[in-house]
Amino acid sequence: MASSTMWSPEHTTVEDTLGRLIARGYRFVHPRDADGEIITVVGVRAHGHVIDVVRLDAEDDVTAMRLPGDEPNILEPRTVLWSRSGTMRAVVDGLLELSDDAHTEHAPSRTAGCWIRGGAGRAKYLMATA
Repeated sequence: MASSTMWSPEHTTVEDTLGRLIARGYRFVHPRDADGEIITVVGVRAHGHVIDVVRLDAEDDVTAMRLPGDEPNILEPRTVLWSRSGTMRAVVDGLLELSDDAHTEHAPSRTAGCWIRGGAGRAKYLMATA
């Protein structure tokens, strides 16, 4: 996408989009293949009783989901409360337009956990079990 000095919804750069997600509290992990090459970029935001996840495979191949806070595998979830796939702009706009308590009726009463730093720029969010 073309970069512009003024923000325009029609010309949002990847950097602008990542900045919007970071400003909303998303933390990013970068899953890698056996050779250490980045496979995708995954943003995660745990809040309230849910976890929001956005996976950016390409500017026209983005998936976002809202999951219950007790979902054990955010990359291959069993339960999805909300989801959208498509272009970066459409998906991220949809995700950021969700209220924090939207789709939480089937979420657990508590979401807790922490980020654990790994080697080679990797990180993992671990859900609290107690």
